[in-house]
Amino acid sequence: MAARNLPTERSKLTESQATTSPAPSALTLARGTPVRRKVLIVEDEPSISNLLYVLLEGLNYDGEVAIGGRHALAMIERESFDAILLDLRCSDLRAEQWVSRIAEIQPSLLDRVLVITGEVADPKVLDLIERHCLPHVPQSRLLEDIHQSLRTLFGLSPQPVAKF
Repeated sequence: MAARNLPTERSKLTESQATTSPAPSALTLARGTPVRRKVLIVEDEPSISNLLYVLLEGLNYDGEVAIGGRHALAMIERESFDAILLDLRCSDLRAEQWVSRIAEIQPSLLDRVLVITGEVADPKVLDLIERHCLPHVPQSRLLEDIHQSLRTLFGLSPQPVAKF
């Protein structure tokens, strides 16, 4: 299945319009317009990838979906992404292959991989996450944790909690 970037009515920025800095804390154009960050979603379950896409859109991120590891790695080779939401279990690659291939293709991107998994009790997944200090969000906590986790990945300050 091909990657998808569901179009929106909002204008998109071209690469030449955006800054080339990998993950600055405040991306803006010369006019002061914020740049939308581009996030690759690697998830094979359509309901979860659609949820993530809509969630990212609502948080003002541009999401692109890849089904399968080889296709996602090809996308990483061709395009620039600010972060990756990665389900290690959905891929046609082993988890360790993911880490080594991302490190080869775009080493700076390895620091901006957010692992999404329902298998947080799997010793192999836990070992990989710990060895490479990869942040992760259990699928059961996606709605609650994704925004803060992305803000942390991008080096942004925590979102203030609304007080009533």
